[in-house]
Amino acid sequence: MARHDVFLADCPARTTLALVADTWSVVVVFGLGLGPQRYSDLRDRIGGISNKMLTQTLRKLENNQLVERRTLPTAPAGVEYRLTGLGESLLGPVSVLARWAEEHAAELGDGGGDGW
Repeated sequence: MARHDVFLADCPARTTLALVADTWSVVVVFGLGLGPQRYSDLRDRIGGISNKMLTQTLRKLENNQLVERRTLPTAPAGVEYRLTGLGESLLGPVSVLARWAEEHAAELGDGGGDGW
């Protein structure tokens, strides 16, 4: 396994963190951890996400082999999204992060203070 230094500007691990650590990527991966879902079901489950942002996030995750898109043989045609094997390997860390955020939301408050 290659060693990476996330403090270096050109570190591949830093690029990966930027991909998977934004709010919508975490929430979408966590949501798809429940199993394959249609676009509309995923959108309805994720409060506050716009169609545009969900589409952008799903495309980004799909382009990076974390999510796969499957056209369903239904009338009208439907689309289903699911985690790939790589996406499933991200589910554990994302779940831990999501649970931590849920458990500590009250302590963190509105984020208005600088904490220092």
